[in-house]
Amino acid sequence: MTKILVATQKPFAKVAVDGIRTEIENAGFQFELLEKYTEKKQLLDAVKDVEAIIIRSDKVDNEVFDAAKSLKIVVRAGAGYDNVDLEAATAHHVCVMNTPGQNSNAVAELAFGLLVFAVRNFYNGTSGTELKGKKLGILAFGNVGRNVARVAKGFGMEVYAYDAFCPKTAIEEAGVHAVDSTEALFEKCDVVSLHIPATAETKQSINYAMVNKMPKGGLLLNTARKEVINEDELIKLMQERTDLKYITDIMPDQNDKFVELFAGRYFSTPKKMGAQTAEANINAGIAAAKQIVGFIKDGCEKFRVNK
Repeated sequence: MTKILVATQKPFAKVAVDGIRTEIENAGFQFELLEKYTEKKQLLDAVKDVEAIIIRSDKVDNEVFDAAKSLKIVVRAGAGYDNVDLEAATAHHVCVMNTPGQNSNAVAELAFGLLVFAVRNFYNGTSGTELKGKKLGILAFGNVGRNVARVAKGFGMEVYAYDAFCPKTAIEEAGVHAVDSTEALFEKCDVVSLHIPATAETKQSINYAMVNKMPKGGLLLNTARKEVINEDELIKLMQERTDLKYITDIMPDQNDKFVELFAGRYFSTPKKMGAQTAEANINAGIAAAKQIVGFIKDGCEKFRVNK
């Protein structure tokens, strides 16, 4: 019988696990579960005879693919998939998928929780500002970016977006102003919200020159990936421009330095929290199970992310 493994150091909620199990067993497959493992050897042992794996932030590298001789598909329950070695997957003839859109509303709501917290001076009792009437720039207009735009309109913000891979017409049809470049987005907007993946092109791209284009009182929000920020250059700029604020749900490598230097202008959550809601947890897990069933039974590769 086809075995499908859920391997999560940080487990799904029980209701999500139950939903995943139901999808898998109703399809006639065998459900296997590895939770809260503490050593890589436990994962290597668990994958030896499985054809599919569902993961969260767990790392799946060449060593895992070598151990999983029967593996056909890995699904990352969530949007990001930089914890999976795509080249190794392709070399081992394994399909890798993500579950785009399942966590999008959760991330968007967190973004606005952080924004309100920041513009009201982290609730320190002093007079802050409002989001209404401010220009919000969304960098990358995928599922999360679209949800951020939806919420921003409710706040009465003027919404702009840039996405190198999304046609301007699609952005405009969503009721959002499209700009021609990342630089133009930073120049125009009071708040810039990052939703770009960590790629060779985007890593370290949010740097001194880029952020310095923001108007006075600019606020940079990162709920995307830590690697897109050039931390050294952002620290240098924030020392020079005391009007800027930076908030994130991905703790920087130099968090202690940010905290020390920028009290009242910087905040990071203790860990990445964008998808940490019960609803997102359930949605992403069940979507992953359905995609595996569709792949094994019908060869559906709709959400494949490797070649």
